[in-house]
Amino acid sequence: MKNYRDIIIRPIITEKSMKCMDADNKITFEVKKGTNKTEIRQAVESIFKVKVEKVNTVNVKPKKKRMGKYVGKTKAIHKAIVKIAAGQDIDLFADNTEK
Repeated sequence: MKNYRDIIIRPIITEKSMKCMDADNKITFEVKKGTNKTEIRQAVESIFKVKVEKVNTVNVKPKKKRMGKYVGKTKAIHKAIVKIAAGQDIDLFADNTEK
């Protein structure tokens, strides 16, 4: 059995992902390369205790970046856009540390 916390790396917080979160109840995550939609669905449902309706995945290719005469690339990531059932919510900004 896989550890579900190894599949989901981090949430992606951008202006576009926040608009999708508000309008369509979709949340964007960076996930481990090589995972499929079923594994992502199971990981989100078990970690956040929500019902997942749909999962879309995207392989984001690296972009070229320059710093003076040096040329490099950004990191290539595997991104998942997860649609949550209506009426449910994942609070990405909650402070879950107990004191």
